[in-house]
Amino acid sequence: MDVELREIRDFLSSHPPYNVLPDQLLDQLPARMHLRYFRRGTTIVELNKPNNSLFILRSGAVDVYREGRDLVERADPGTSFGTSSVLSHTPSKYRIVAIEDSLVLVMPGDVFQYLLNKVSEFADYFNTANSTVMKRAVAQLENDTSGRIILKTRVSDLLKREPITASENITIRQAAKLMTEHKVSALLIAEGTKIRGIVTDRDLRSKVVAADLSREEPITAIMTRNPVTIPRNALAFEAMLEMLGRGVHHLPVVDDDKLIGLVSSGDLMRLETANPVFLVGDITKQSSPEGLAKVSSRLPMLVAQLIDQDASASEIHRLVTAVSDATIHRLLQLAEAEQGAPPVPYEWLVLGSQGRYEHGLGSDQDHVLLLDDAATAEDDPYFATLAEYVTAGMEACGYPRCTGGVMATNPRWRQTAKAWHGDFQHWMGEPDSAAVLHAQIFFDFRSVHGGSARADALRDTIRKLAPKSPRFLGHLAAQAVERQPPIGFFRGFVVERGGRPQATFDLKSAVHCVVELVRVISLANSVSAVNTVERLRSVSAAGAMTADSESSLLDAFELITYLRLRHQARQVSAGIPPDNLVSPDDLSSLEKKHLRDAFGIIKRAQAGFAYRYQTHLMS
Repeated sequence: MDVELREIRDFLSSHPPYNVLPDQLLDQLPARMHLRYFRRGTTIVELNKPNNSLFILRSGAVDVYREGRDLVERADPGTSFGTSSVLSHTPSKYRIVAIEDSLVLVMPGDVFQYLLNKVSEFADYFNTANSTVMKRAVAQLENDTSGRIILKTRVSDLLKREPITASENITIRQAAKLMTEHKVSALLIAEGTKIRGIVTDRDLRSKVVAADLSREEPITAIMTRNPVTIPRNALAFEAMLEMLGRGVHHLPVVDDDKLIGLVSSGDLMRLETANPVFLVGDITKQSSPEGLAKVSSRLPMLVAQLIDQDASASEIHRLVTAVSDATIHRLLQLAEAEQGAPPVPYEWLVLGSQGRYEHGLGSDQDHVLLLDDAATAEDDPYFATLAEYVTAGMEACGYPRCTGGVMATNPRWRQTAKAWHGDFQHWMGEPDSAAVLHAQIFFDFRSVHGGSARADALRDTIRKLAPKSPRFLGHLAAQAVERQPPIGFFRGFVVERGGRPQATFDLKSAVHCVVELVRVISLANSVSAVNTVERLRSVSAAGAMTADSESSLLDAFELITYLRLRHQARQVSAGIPPDNLVSPDDLSSLEKKHLRDAFGIIKRAQAGFAYRYQTHLMS
């Protein structure tokens, strides 16, 4: 091999996907290609003209325009282009122009096709329409290793036997006998498949033996009525947090309110006692905001540890959100202990990323108060003080205040259920772009304290109204397609829409491209889920999105959110406050390629939404 061909071979071997070709093929490839020189301003591939060559940029720079107008990629050396027309055997849908004097390697179409047929990993690189390709990209980032048992396990996986139950008619003595016979530490009191109460070993010790209560008393005298339950599909660590937060050691497991089993703290301890998730139990033991702040300071390092253990972005978000929820819940308990009982019942709602179970490091606070309709103006000082106590406590724990003032400290966002129903009816019934933009995160609410009956009723109102509000959905869709991901990367810079170079790009903004699209379609289809992944699965199950589109968006979302969390974990390890701004220099060539593919998936989804909702008509 002469020197020139050797240089070409070395160049190809340093750029994906040519670096995955076997040595024999890579050695033969340079001789089957030729070099062409294009002067600045020269069109390399004409729009709507046949093209049967793959081009690889050797030096210089190239712009790729869809339909000759929209810049979709700015290519630097090592980039392949012209692939779509070669693969489809149709005229090019792109105009490709040299924006600098450029040297280009030209590969004949038949050689390209031969390589595609010969090496599957090489073919995958160009097959961006195949949903399995993005799944492989995610899998490359998230290798399944140790340290994930409790993060992956569902509560249903822990159920090894049918629940031991009894009726409310038995005596304490009979209950104790049943527990002894079946060797269980808790007995579920049920009527059919409906749970009525629970009795534990602790109840027998403290309420019977210590209190010298007759064993012939009915079991109802000591049972805990209407105990808190957990759904079968909840994660094991969520069950653990629920136990820690409520100071219990047993949780009945239900499937749509049907009793199916019982999980104990012992089950969880046996599952994986060394997992770092157990550190969050310290939250429930704190007696002051200062104590909570000290415990919360360990969260960033916990996330860094989970990244090292290759937990998925979804798993890490669930854990971070669980810690945020537990912190708010504990702060509210402390506030009520200090201020006294609230004058009327209330529910503390979290919004935005926390509401969606997608809280990350450095996420700000978004929360409101939903008050019982009996609340009056005289009650507001209590709730104003409560809100400030919690907000200041969360700030001390590393959660910044919302710069837009969407917090319960704002009197506008402390109101009765009736007032909240009125707000949502107004937003959906008389939408304008400014109001909808401001209100978007309110549609991702979730109650973390005070029960959820009022929040559930509010969600039912939204589910009924949203599908009947096409103008409201149109405004949401218009804003969802307006926020677009970057075009790609060029010489250490990010290329934004219009070709503007930036030193960094905002991964949070890219995440929100998916969040906003999925929010629109879930509201349009009366989906009650708030989590982005669950929303996507629900709309696909309802037939509102194809399985391939669902899978592609899920994987694009997972890839971007994982890279965001990994970026933040690296900052924490380096002693830098976490943010969302990533430099292209921090990404490998393959990661940049995967991100470009993810951005392409998002842009195709946005184009579909723009057509479906006729967003150009919204003003």
